[in-house]
Amino acid sequence: MENNDKAAISPISVSTPFSYSPSSSSSPPTPHYSPGFPSPNSQSNSPKNSHQPPPPPASPPPVVLSPCAACKILRRRCVEKCVLAPYFPPTEPYKFTIAHRVFGASNIIKSLQELPESQRADAVSSMVYEASARIRDPVYGCAGAICQLQKQVSDLQAQLAKTQAELVTMQCQQANLLALICMEMTQSKEPTSQQQPYSIDTSCFLDDSNLASAWEPLWT
Repeated sequence: MENNDKAAISPISVSTPFSYSPSSSSSPPTPHYSPGFPSPNSQSNSPKNSHQPPPPPASPPPVVLSPCAACKILRRRCVEKCVLAPYFPPTEPYKFTIAHRVFGASNIIKSLQELPESQRADAVSSMVYEASARIRDPVYGCAGAICQLQKQVSDLQAQLAKTQAELVTMQCQQANLLALICMEMTQSKEPTSQQQPYSIDTSCFLDDSNLASAWEPLWT
């Protein structure tokens, strides 16, 4: 009977994920997790790792600004607020070369500083054009080109006047020719109209022999 009671009281061993030994009652039980169940610490750390900020983007390479054509030709440092930079880009060095050859860099800078920014681009274009004309024609420059254009205009006006006179002459000749043709047509119609009233139809008159034969029964 006692053996049966002891067998009933003896604990039943159940396989659980936690192991606890009665001898170590003073210390709290340490849980042992099976490989199939992740630990809470790993679950709590995983969201923190997923929400980490992305690395900062790489800074762009520094932009190297090339000096303007004027400063490159003059072999000087091109400052940030260079007066010549907006109008003499490094891709068009010939513009400053031509203008500098005729006017000089100091005169160009002085002229641009005296003008508002809205008129500086037109002034640079005028200086480049005038310098090109002065190089082609050192004596007259732009005045020579103007005189040549005026001569062309006068020549064209003379040709236009001559052509207009020839056109008027041809129009007069055409009008005279049309009048002559109309006159000839009217003259050719007049003889036919004059001959029609004088035409006599002799078929209505009786012949003498026919007339005698008609009156012969009356005399018999």
